[in-house]
Amino acid sequence: FRGEAQEDTHMNFVKKLWQVSLEHFYLVIISLVAAIIIGVPLGIIATQYKWLGQGILLISGLLQTIPSLALLCFLIPLFGIGTLPSLVALFLYGLLPIVRNTYSGIISLDPSYRETARALGLSRFERLRLIELPLASITLISGIKTSAIINVGTSTLADIIGAGGYGKLIITGLALNDIPTILS
Repeated sequence: FRGEAQEDTHMNFVKKLWQVSLEHFYLVIISLVAAIIIGVPLGIIATQYKWLGQGILLISGLLQTIPSLALLCFLIPLFGIGTLPSLVALFLYGLLPIVRNTYSGIISLDPSYRETARALGLSRFERLRLIELPLASITLISGIKTSAIINVGTSTLADIIGAGGYGKLIITGLALNDIPTILS
């Protein structure tokens, strides 16, 4: 009888771990994809228009300085409790590395590449698509990786407002003073 109870407990734990893993994955992927879709164009715009670009970089940098728990609290009146404010917060935290690295990757290119592209008669969009973005892709992808890492760590706070993920196990473990649950 004892073996069956332990097996049921183990299966329940595995099922719970699978559930929170899917919740965590969902939070990270959705917010990261949104940050890529918005962040890359913002980084490109920042390279094309100096004053606007500095504003974009400043605002994305300022968003990063807001403590994550405070940002979640600020978003509750706007979006309520649950997954949506968590996704918005993770999206906002994911912007800076993507915007900054897109900007840095393009701005640091050798100007002779742009001059050659102009001499070949490429339009601004063609230069961006065929020359600048491919050459800046290593730096751009580095920003996406950094954003993903930030989102994986920060999304553990999402359960504080009911969004689930690995934070669910951590918060439950803290509430019960149960070290194995925290560490799981």
